[in-house]
Amino acid sequence: MLSARVQARTLARTALRRSLATAAPAVSATSSSTVADQEASKPNLWKGTSTSGGHTTNLINGEWTVGEGVSKWIDVHDPSTQRVLTRVPETSHADMVKIVDNAENAFYEWRDASILKRQGVMLKLQALIREHHDDIARSIVLEQGKTFADAKGDVLRGLQVVDAACAMPSLLMGEKLEVSKDMDTETRRVPLGVGAAICPFNFPAMIPLWSLPMAIATGNSLILKPSERDPGAAMIIAELAEKAGLPKGVLQVLHGTVPAVKFLCEEPRIKAITFVGSDAAGKYIYDTAGANGKRVQANLGAKNHCILMPDANKNFALNSVVGAAFGVVTVGDAQDWVPELIERAKTLKVGNGFDPETEIGPVISPQAKARIEGLIESCEKQGGNIALDGRGVKVEGYPEGNFVGPTILEADTTMDCYQQEIFGPVLTVVKARDLDHAIEIINTNRYGNGTAIFTQSGATARKFEKNVEAGQIGINVPIPVPLPMFAWSGNKGSILGGHSLYGKLGVEFWTQHKTTTTMWREEDAISKIATTAMPTHR
Repeated sequence: MLSARVQARTLARTALRRSLATAAPAVSATSSSTVADQEASKPNLWKGTSTSGGHTTNLINGEWTVGEGVSKWIDVHDPSTQRVLTRVPETSHADMVKIVDNAENAFYEWRDASILKRQGVMLKLQALIREHHDDIARSIVLEQGKTFADAKGDVLRGLQVVDAACAMPSLLMGEKLEVSKDMDTETRRVPLGVGAAICPFNFPAMIPLWSLPMAIATGNSLILKPSERDPGAAMIIAELAEKAGLPKGVLQVLHGTVPAVKFLCEEPRIKAITFVGSDAAGKYIYDTAGANGKRVQANLGAKNHCILMPDANKNFALNSVVGAAFGVVTVGDAQDWVPELIERAKTLKVGNGFDPETEIGPVISPQAKARIEGLIESCEKQGGNIALDGRGVKVEGYPEGNFVGPTILEADTTMDCYQQEIFGPVLTVVKARDLDHAIEIINTNRYGNGTAIFTQSGATARKFEKNVEAGQIGINVPIPVPLPMFAWSGNKGSILGGHSLYGKLGVEFWTQHKTTTTMWREEDAISKIATTAMPTHR
């Protein structure tokens, strides 16, 4: 079972594969390894990133620089070839302080910029992302391993939040009421100050684009910390924001690992942190930053379940499950569909992401591959069944690639492959006696990100929707990730902080209320008598 973040990765594969395959970069009819090298060797058009072994830079007050005193570098590899694409700096403490200094200075001017100016930047950014959609996707394929269509979907789901942020003048509208004769009370939203966004490796464009527009359009300055494992997409987006007219210092980019995260959590001038990633990191950030008085939203792990009811449209349900790589809870006779599910999964092609026929690309690192294969092995050791084994898959031309083939495990809820988030093309099947048992399995799980059910019964769907404990619910919808006019709504152990990355709750996170009561008495224009009594609002 995979998280909603991983589900969004498969959304592009199922919904965009055919429509976007023709948009993949042109390649010669040479070996697939040559294709990967050709893409990495193309001229670099961007200031802050490289695909030929050069440095990825920080963005410090409008300057693209690695900074001073860098003593450690993190290599970023192409997961299909292990070629070093770029080297990411572990930013020095002095430069981290400088970044906050500049972000704070920029905030005081940016908060006073008119809402129409901020909207104008978002409109230009929206257009620039559309213009350079393929460039961002190409970076994701090279650094993260997704297919090109999947990477396009990663960008698109982030772009939709930029679209929504263009409506910020309406989203920031306050309230005003004449509460008494000649006395008005007005509530309005104002920005917090300097914010930070700590982003994961699995959505290198989408998560930065779920954070940047909401923070900046509401009037804050933002320090963006991309994943050190695949920062290229975030660097391109940052440069596009600069081209869109964002004043220098409003957006800063800081690279690093644990020291950078620790600094962001402890620096008192940072007022809010948004995070997407692992449980351990999220809990540390929530506890540490919260203890330092910051507003925090931390989106953690997930195990998203999909219930197959015996009355479901079998063909549609199986295609949806294969495409989305859900964890499946089969109810009753739906267990008999597993052999056909296996046959459909076998047809998925594993390969390099620039091949338009590829449906499953490499995982991000050899360590990630080893972890996934270890969880597959644990299923059998703990009494489960490896119904389809993707270990040891070979892709011609890519002997060093981090490839794992489609895998289906038959397990129970006590096994590691069920308990842990896998981050790979592994589908776990769990049996349930009936709908009540299936709901119990989901509700007992510590996570509550998303879930889905396939059924042709309205009554079954109603009972499921009412009783299941998950933030996003799909009924005959395999991946129920809400569009930005709604709010991301994970719950239980999948979220700490109670806010959202986008939507109305995202605006709420990045702003605070200011309530002002004023009195301009009409009679004061001519009266000469002072009033000393407490106003009673009558």
